[in-house]
Amino acid sequence: MTSPLRHRNLPQLLLQSREALMLRFRPMLQEHGITEQQWRILRALLKEKALEPRQLCELCLISSPSIAGVLMRMEESGLIERKRMDHDQRRVEVTLTARAKKLGKSMAPVIEHQYEELEVLVGVNALQQVYDVLDVLLQRLGCPDDVGHL
Repeated sequence: MTSPLRHRNLPQLLLQSREALMLRFRPMLQEHGITEQQWRILRALLKEKALEPRQLCELCLISSPSIAGVLMRMEESGLIERKRMDHDQRRVEVTLTARAKKLGKSMAPVIEHQYEELEVLVGVNALQQVYDVLDVLLQRLGCPDDVGHL
């Protein structure tokens, strides 16, 4: 029987692609004792230095209810610090601790090696095409420019 749908299931393909990629990265994260969400936050803060929780939600694609628990666990494990902003005591700024910066620095070569292996497996040009197509897709769907550039 022929399907009445002529398009492939793009959201499912993207999820399958993400899962295939994460199978390569999860062991490294587990080896360093951090979750995927914690890694996304760590990577965002390595780039941006300090962000508010709502900004981390947007950049790291973590829901507002979830971010509170993730940040609490990261603070308890000595990876982040939260500080009230001088100009508005209601707002909080999240920064990495020296321990987290050291962790990020130690993980960087391992993560980069995994990307190099992807380049060999998929091909540098093909991987760049994936980046380019995803950038166009995100831009045309109205996603913020900085989401994919962490």
